[in-house]
Amino acid sequence: MDAFDLTDLLRSWPYEPGRVNARRITGRDGRPKLQVRIDLGVLQMEMEGRPDAHRPEGFESLLIYQQDRLERYIQQSGGREGFVLSPEECRTLREEAVQYYHRYVGMFALGDFAAVIRDTSRNLELFDLCRDFAATQDDRTVLEQFRPYVIMMRVRGEAEEVIAQGQPKQALPVIDRGLNEIKSVFEQTGHADAFDQANEVQLLRGMRDALVPKLPVSQRMELHERLRAAIDAENYELAAILRDELRVLRE
Repeated sequence: MDAFDLTDLLRSWPYEPGRVNARRITGRDGRPKLQVRIDLGVLQMEMEGRPDAHRPEGFESLLIYQQDRLERYIQQSGGREGFVLSPEECRTLREEAVQYYHRYVGMFALGDFAAVIRDTSRNLELFDLCRDFAATQDDRTVLEQFRPYVIMMRVRGEAEEVIAQGQPKQALPVIDRGLNEIKSVFEQTGHADAFDQANEVQLLRGMRDALVPKLPVSQRMELHERLRAAIDAENYELAAILRDELRVLRE
């Protein structure tokens, strides 16, 4: 039998459509690894640093290398104006972001929410870098279509982490802030009318609606106080969200 044939491995760990099937293993180097079963095989990733363990230019990742390059440029020139990412640099950054995407999806399935927050946050930094410094308009905008999804995954990680710590009420403002952040993205890209129907928004609202009835009734007063404060501050978007939460509590 060919030692490189993966048939037995794949048969022992069948692919399950519609489910993220992930597991931790210990590699031959003694370090933990993440494996994710996909339809055509298995992805294996490092748990820390760049998922493929490559260290471009001696840095942990291309993002950190480019951030360091930007910092050195600012120190030398006194500002950010003139700093540019070439199309090739943007392409390799996007490829790196895909690696981190696969990892944070797998880590979410395993319940490692701190890792989800870490990897989604770094991908949002990468989006910002390309948006602000890419040489071409296409490279500045191509990742923006994925920003609501990455924000949603980060918010889910943050909310699940505080819930796991026994603080479910802390998840509500996390979700509210995430919804406001996603709404700003839709407004800035000229698609404000698509906000309410977005899958990311529906998922976070569903998470919030499922969470609110589980809160102690004593927290109703706290929600009323937050509602009054939002109205006093003329933050009517937050006020509408809080009214929805109070409505769910009454049901």
